[in-house]
Amino acid sequence: MTDTSALDRLAEQAGIEPRYWDIWGNQHEASEATKRTLLAAMGIPAANDSQVWNSIRHIEEEPWHHPLPPVLVVRERKPATIPLSLPADNGHGRLAIEITEETGAFHRFEIMPSDLHLVESRIVDRRPMQRRMYTLPKALPTGYHECRLVGIAGRSMRLIVTPERCYLPASLEKGGKRWGFATHVYTLRSSRDWGMGDFGSLTDLVDVSAKLGAASIGVNPLHALFPEIPERASPYSPSSRLFLNPLYLDVESVSGFEPGTGTDVKTASVESGKKSKESKGILVDYTAVTKKKFAALKNAHDCFKRKLRASDDHSEADEAYSSFRKESGERLRRFAIFEALSEHFEGKPWQDWPTPYRDPHSPEVAAFARKHQDRVSFHKYLQWETERQLAEVQDRTKAAGLEIGLYRDLAVGVDPSGADAWSEQGVIVNEASVGCPPDPFNMLGQDWGTPPLSPRALAERAYEPFIAMLRANMRNAGALRIDHAMGLMHLFWIPIGETPAAGAYVQYPFEDLLGILALESHRNACLVIGEDLGTVPDGFRERMAAANVLSYRVLYFEKEDDRFKQPDAYPTLALACVTTHDLSTLEGFWKGSDIDLKHRLKLYPSKEAENNERESRRDDRRMMLDALAGEGLLPSPESSRKPDDIPLTPELVAAIHAYLSRSPAALMMVQIDDVTGETEQINLPGTVDEYPNWRRRLRTPTNEITQTRVMRSLVHALKERRGETP
Repeated sequence: MTDTSALDRLAEQAGIEPRYWDIWGNQHEASEATKRTLLAAMGIPAANDSQVWNSIRHIEEEPWHHPLPPVLVVRERKPATIPLSLPADNGHGRLAIEITEETGAFHRFEIMPSDLHLVESRIVDRRPMQRRMYTLPKALPTGYHECRLVGIAGRSMRLIVTPERCYLPASLEKGGKRWGFATHVYTLRSSRDWGMGDFGSLTDLVDVSAKLGAASIGVNPLHALFPEIPERASPYSPSSRLFLNPLYLDVESVSGFEPGTGTDVKTASVESGKKSKESKGILVDYTAVTKKKFAALKNAHDCFKRKLRASDDHSEADEAYSSFRKESGERLRRFAIFEALSEHFEGKPWQDWPTPYRDPHSPEVAAFARKHQDRVSFHKYLQWETERQLAEVQDRTKAAGLEIGLYRDLAVGVDPSGADAWSEQGVIVNEASVGCPPDPFNMLGQDWGTPPLSPRALAERAYEPFIAMLRANMRNAGALRIDHAMGLMHLFWIPIGETPAAGAYVQYPFEDLLGILALESHRNACLVIGEDLGTVPDGFRERMAAANVLSYRVLYFEKEDDRFKQPDAYPTLALACVTTHDLSTLEGFWKGSDIDLKHRLKLYPSKEAENNERESRRDDRRMMLDALAGEGLLPSPESSRKPDDIPLTPELVAAIHAYLSRSPAALMMVQIDDVTGETEQINLPGTVDEYPNWRRRLRTPTNEITQTRVMRSLVHALKERRGETP
């Protein structure tokens, strides 16, 4: 007979929530099979009662084997109370706690354990142990400090002191309202790009945005993808969230590029893109772009190295490159080796490589890196150049007067076959994937195919992988959007090979992660937006707002009963937008093009489901027109027409944005796709090869955006949002 109470106890210790309530309020219990499978994925044996009890004992006793925990996170100006696990028979010996602040400042505090508050006693390995609490007599500044217990052997502890709230730009903190453009970089068009938008195209958009009074430019995740499999183009399923995609490089601006010397291999065939039967526009041909760009970049790298060898003095570029490699350290080295290995094994998942190469620390991997030193160096060079050009774009935003600057996007996870999963096998759980339970947008739930981070391993590593990820993505950014921000509190884990119905939520150290997010936000002067769509836990939005994290509000979803919410119903600490990359453009929404597309691709489970969505869309258009009329924003020629007869004119697009602009939301983002009148959405969830996701380019070149009819109609509302006289 299974001891269900013991299994439940172990699952609770591991953070597996016993039940959850879906978006309709229905309760779902985590099954016994789900608990055992997820525990095994975490590295916690639970196949039978004997393993369950052994695992319970191990989890309960493990903290007692160390005098200090690996990490403690506290808020600034609050006392830091440190738990000490000490042998009971040493309870009267004098000890000392030494703290070295991040700045080097040093503190030493003498303590008598018997004087400290006793909270727990336990026999561990036949030895009586006690847990006592010591409160530091002084507050420490924010930062990452080291704490040591002197007088008894054991590891040191990372003491992290964090702000209460995330960073806000001064104008937003004072109640100001700003707006920005949202785009995907590869969709941008310029006369000099190499078949996809790049940092040169993005620089053009900076100049356009500055003229229009924008405060920010939001971009897709810029994470590293898979050069050996270039058509795997989703920026939300990257190889690494620590490094960047070099395809965004403006090749003609890299160090070492010299026109006419063999580094220039741009061809007309790349510039023209390609067609798809499900797209009327030009698409990115990632295979052709990757081939041409990487050939030119390899030539540029060779030229760069020759210049360095020929120079007697260390050049500025040489010093910058050396500094980048030193600061990026072991993580850059492992990433570059992974890229070289991936080329060597022709893009196969690392799980299919010969066994010695699956371990980044193996002698065989070290030998490979030595043998292929030039190729490893090439991938380090690509990361340096990509980071350098991105920094130049962000610098340009500031010089041009964009108050926030670049607004970057952090994907919820990585692909299991990528660099991060190979490099951090102790932290990334490859035996489970992340998704979400059923909701109105996907009745079967979703499996996103990205492995979760282990909350226990994160704590054991003193949150270093989380900190590194935030720093990599807040660097050269004025704002960061956390995709599926509920993952800071809990994530929906799905056992590999199972459907979302077999999933369960796993808890994360929410307050610790939120504190670190606030600390890195201030250090990088980076505003934080939490994407909080879907099933949101009770109290989550309120806690995030208290921490100055902006909520993510999409007009399509902001309804109350049979009407759209009025502008004043939006929260102040919010980002408001009409639509997103996963939804239809405004043009597509109005015409029902997305519904027609899903019909053609046979994505509806029944004709009734399709008809219901068409009827719901008609209701949405009617409610949107009613909302505009209620605010006096409905263009006068449309007021006498029937809702189904009203076309989406540039004036109506402007009116919809003006409606959203009247909200108190601190930031409003305007999708460039709506400015250029795109009908096809960037991504159609639920499809892979059926639709050209992540490939569609804009119909209008970046430097002509100000001349579109929609943009000319929008200018008035956007000036009002900034408090300017139109």
